[in-house]
Amino acid sequence: MDKLKQSNLYRSELIPVSGKLIERYNKCLVKLGFSETKLNTFHIDGMGWSPEVAKEKEELYYLNNGEANPHGIIISPLQKGKPVYLPFHTFDRDMMKFVFKIHDQKIKDITRDCAICLDFDQGIDAFYEPLDVLKYDKVTINFHLIDNLKNVQKEQLKLVETFKRGNNFIDETLHQQILESAKSYGDLRTRNLDLHELQFATDSFYTRAFGGVYVLRDFIKPIVVFEDETWHKEAIKDTNYDVLIYHIEQPELMNKLRDHVIIEYDLEKVMTTKRYERIKKFEMAQHLKNVKHPVKDILNDPILFKSYLNKLDINARKKVMSVERYLEKLETSNQYKIADIVDEKLFEALHKPHSSLDAKHQDLIWKLLVNISPKDILFWYWYDKEAFYTNFKNWDDSFKDWVVETISNNI
Repeated sequence: MDKLKQSNLYRSELIPVSGKLIERYNKCLVKLGFSETKLNTFHIDGMGWSPEVAKEKEELYYLNNGEANPHGIIISPLQKGKPVYLPFHTFDRDMMKFVFKIHDQKIKDITRDCAICLDFDQGIDAFYEPLDVLKYDKVTINFHLIDNLKNVQKEQLKLVETFKRGNNFIDETLHQQILESAKSYGDLRTRNLDLHELQFATDSFYTRAFGGVYVLRDFIKPIVVFEDETWHKEAIKDTNYDVLIYHIEQPELMNKLRDHVIIEYDLEKVMTTKRYERIKKFEMAQHLKNVKHPVKDILNDPILFKSYLNKLDINARKKVMSVERYLEKLETSNQYKIADIVDEKLFEALHKPHSSLDAKHQDLIWKLLVNISPKDILFWYWYDKEAFYTNFKNWDDSFKDWVVETISNNI
């Protein structure tokens, strides 16, 4: 991962945490029902998730109480606008933007000496059946302060009121109580600690629950797409919901997405794009063996590319150039079908969200398309970083150089 880190492509916007902030972070962990971290320093993202703490706990989603109960931690106003590197749902980033949009000033004030625990409550205590994800409707965002700070504030105000009555101003015991409270928690008398709950509405989304599920419910008919085959088989037994259920590898899924005006393709148009070049070069790289030149040079140099293309066996060559071959044949006769010539996964990778979709839905569909056929390394990096990172580790060093260069040049 060093190549990605050196190019600022690997979790480059994490916030360092040390000293007093660790104590506050640990108090949040305990308040949410988790164990403290023993680390002396670590980093967090916009939602309070830390890769180092996740490694320590050997649990990526250590801020979840089960798949139905995710949480967040805010210990610094610097978290505003920072990426959410491991969202459990595709709407997690939008929820954090919403939180800071509404409570920005209060968060700045409170995190001077306190931390905020976030509870994302969708009204589901636990998942039992895979189609329980359809119960997602709205999420209530609740805020909890460590050290019961709101109660401490009430106690301080009571002490001050007592101090003002009669001759209580000469009561040394009362003086000491006020001083000790102020020393421990600061002067809370004029602080606004009231973070009212927020309502966040969900529409179509992706969740990592049940091995990964897409819920597309803003189209002709609700569609649920499972990444896990076992949970998919379990879901199709459920007759309580009128939805279309697919496994992500079912060929019928792409047909249905086209029928529902969710995705589209134009092979002639896409061939003129950088995206097609990235996809074709990625495909080429999968077939290169025993090369005498760096993979990066082979993919970037047109002469080397042609040279190695002609060294591939005929089936691999046809696969890499299948789109060009199809369009050439189509010029002489319309009897040819895409499926007869163009590689299926390559064809799937050349689809895009339908132009009629709004930006939020386009992002979700891009993620789905990347998961169906991950061949565009730029979009793979954008829409499924964890899967991208996992695969990146196993690639040839020279191919990694091409990947890093390609992504860097397009950001």
